[in-house]
Amino acid sequence: MDASIPHPPSSRLPPSGPPAIRASNLEVRYRNKLVWQQANFDVQPGEFVAVIGPNGAGKTTLFRMLLGLHWPATGRLSVLGEAPHRGNPRIGYVPQRHTIDRETHLECDKLVRLGYPGTRWWGGRLPPSPWGPRLRLAGEREAAANALEAVGATELASKSLGSLSGGELQRVFLAEALVGNPEMLLLDEPLSNLDIRRSRELVETIHQLVLARHVTTLLVAHDINPMIKCLDKVIYIANGKVATGRPDQVLTSDSLSTLYGVPVEVLHDSRGNLVIVGGEDDHGQEGA
Repeated sequence: MDASIPHPPSSRLPPSGPPAIRASNLEVRYRNKLVWQQANFDVQPGEFVAVIGPNGAGKTTLFRMLLGLHWPATGRLSVLGEAPHRGNPRIGYVPQRHTIDRETHLECDKLVRLGYPGTRWWGGRLPPSPWGPRLRLAGEREAAANALEAVGATELASKSLGSLSGGELQRVFLAEALVGNPEMLLLDEPLSNLDIRRSRELVETIHQLVLARHVTTLLVAHDINPMIKCLDKVIYIANGKVATGRPDQVLTSDSLSTLYGVPVEVLHDSRGNLVIVGGEDDHGQEGA
């Protein structure tokens, strides 16, 4: 065990109830090709989890299964105590690619409001009165304002999406995923194309949301260093297998050598950043 990898802060609620995610003997195939197999892991409510591994290992496929868009070949998967299904309002999702036309004049507030659930009034139905649509519109606006505030983007509300930087866009996309007050967030490579400073700022924002809202969060990334101090767990997918556990359990030379089936070294540079050398790809190095 590598003692130099820090544990996450302990100022969180203890796990309660069933796991947020439970995978039992999962085998995953895509177009009849084996992606990974014999995966067994739990994610507890309110945990912050990094999903890492080489390109094509099946990280996004995991998200597609959690969203009910892809089914395991064998085994069982439960999400928030039930089978995965499409359009689950309890899950907020930020996809890997959000195509934005730089000429668009759509305001950030309006994009965030698009993520607001339309069936959460009075037990799932709009009130039977002419005031219903007005109340729903007021609810949308309030929820969007709260979501933008939660991600530190209040000042972006009236700006057009086409005018934003990469870091600002990611905050707005995060607000869109949050506007329905989900129990789980799935964030597919939100740190891509961000520099080191902005990556760390976004991770800190996400971590504060995890702690404040007790929202289970899975984040796919290529560089684990910006978030390693915040993580409760790592799901490392490689070589058709899945390794899970605390960072200090998974991100070791012995653990990753076993996962890849070839010698892998886990090193630390002079700034304490993690560097993984070997396997199919190199991960964990800033700027990679």
